[in-house]
Amino acid sequence: MTAQAERVVAAPVREGASGPPANNPRSRSKKPGLAWLGLLPFLLFAFAFMILPAGAILVGSFQDSNGAFTLANFVNLFTPSIISSYAITIKVSATTALLGGLLGFLIAYAITIGGLPKPLRSFMSTFSGVASNFAGVPLAFSFIATLGRMGFLTVLLRTVFGFELYDTGFNLYSFWGLTLTYTYFQIPLMILIIQPALDGMRKEWREASECLGASSFQYWWKVGIPVLLPALLASLILLFGNAFGAYATAYALTGGMINLVPILIGAQIRGNVLHDANLGYSLAFGMVIVMTIVILAYTWLQKISSRWVK
Repeated sequence: MTAQAERVVAAPVREGASGPPANNPRSRSKKPGLAWLGLLPFLLFAFAFMILPAGAILVGSFQDSNGAFTLANFVNLFTPSIISSYAITIKVSATTALLGGLLGFLIAYAITIGGLPKPLRSFMSTFSGVASNFAGVPLAFSFIATLGRMGFLTVLLRTVFGFELYDTGFNLYSFWGLTLTYTYFQIPLMILIIQPALDGMRKEWREASECLGASSFQYWWKVGIPVLLPALLASLILLFGNAFGAYATAYALTGGMINLVPILIGAQIRGNVLHDANLGYSLAFGMVIVMTIVILAYTWLQKISSRWVK
């Protein structure tokens, strides 16, 4: 054996070099261990509060009060009152999604690209995370205490400025009052969703367009908006779904005066005035279909926008 061959044989294996399968930990197949038990509470929770209720809704929507198979529940969905409830729910959801999306985008733009100080950006991010989850009965009470007929702001305008808010046609317990209340938690949710997409906008794109003589409007029309369009559409779809399934805020604020689908479902199942649980199941099944379409559209658009964020 030559001296060069002896050095090759005697040389230690360098760190990171691939060795025999028995000595290379990465080549060993990973066997599931006790770590999988950490998923057990989540799986039990999902099965008990998601899969079982969804299955009960699916089965109950095809049954009558005696448990027999029927399609009458889905036929009843086309009655004028139920069609009206779906229409007004979609209208409220779409309006709040557009208002919250527009205002949230402008605030997120000021935070990320507008050059606000970092402490203010951190504060807005924290506040958005808290405000986006502030809904239900506490939110309804806050708006009633502020903009109700005897609310703080209403009384302040009346006594100090002599301005009667409700003489202008405004009513907190109407469509636009509910829209204003929903917009409160739609704006911070939009900030949280669209902020990563705005952070992904590279300065090189703006500099390149300016070097080519493009104005700010041309940059946004030709570059900025096309890049952000999938993320914007995905955000609006998510805002729509967030408002479409809201129940506690609308019920606590209006007391059922607005014929929303979630309120109608509660009335059918509770049975205070109306009582047809199976019709309520079919109404809920229709909402599940709408929410499924919303989630699929959001996922598809999110995949497209993630290419630019990377």
